[in-house]
Amino acid sequence: MRHTEQRGQSAPFSFWRAGRFDLPLGEPLVMGIVNVTPDSFSDGGQHDAPQVAVAHARQLLDEGAHLLDIGGESTRPGAAAVSPEDEWRRIEPVLRAVIPWGVPVSVDTRRTVVMAQALALGVDIINDVQALQAEGALALLAQHPRAGVCLMHMRGEPDSMQQQTGYAGDVVHEVTRWLAARAAAVRSAGVAANRILLDPGIGFAKTPEQNLALLQRQAELAAAGYPLLIGWSRKSTLGLITGRPAPQRQHASVTAALLAAQAGAAVLRVHDVAATVDALRVWQAVRTASVPPPARQ
Repeated sequence: MRHTEQRGQSAPFSFWRAGRFDLPLGEPLVMGIVNVTPDSFSDGGQHDAPQVAVAHARQLLDEGAHLLDIGGESTRPGAAAVSPEDEWRRIEPVLRAVIPWGVPVSVDTRRTVVMAQALALGVDIINDVQALQAEGALALLAQHPRAGVCLMHMRGEPDSMQQQTGYAGDVVHEVTRWLAARAAAVRSAGVAANRILLDPGIGFAKTPEQNLALLQRQAELAAAGYPLLIGWSRKSTLGLITGRPAPQRQHASVTAALLAAQAGAAVLRVHDVAATVDALRVWQAVRTASVPPPARQ
């Protein structure tokens, strides 16, 4: 019998129900980041014009992304809030362009009104850094029985979250308990379990050491009972380790993504899609001792 290396933790569900799609969870999915913002920590201003953001989205798909995550508000540490109207103004033309492409589309938002507008337009996934805690968010997602959701752990607001890194106990245990409790609340509101992914929130109200502990012990997060979305791409902890600014953290980001995949991540949220996809293909080839079919051209 051929030996194959096992992933750190298999997904608790065989697929993720995500709007128009049931996405298989046997191998890590790559989520390409499209920031339609002037102030995101890594690529702010690079894709804030709609036509440029749409071209970037197409490039990420050509590089092998399985799904797109489109956001109109930066939630980097210290970021100032934008109005829901401005957030929607930024992302609406991009969504109208990419939804007809027939690929899974996620919207990165924490505002119920933006969620409602995006879902009405036909997006597949709501990716919320505040885990559907905004007023009306739970009821809204219950009304869209196929929409996927990602619930992220975070404390406070982006402009203050890095003052809230004190955890009474073990950070991995606390994050796991919080995510499990939040998922239970979401399910109680009428959202099916196979629609839910959890995100420990790397860099959100966490110190660098806490971020590293969450990666080192990522498999323990599976105790919450849901697949994991992990976002290490270009994070400041990688900058502290390497001494490199955000645009030069590609190698560090790919390494962290590969470690997260090995520990069982279901979805990897990344800026550098081509490099991440190449690394995953090599890793998967070694695991199976076989050459995969040619990559999408």
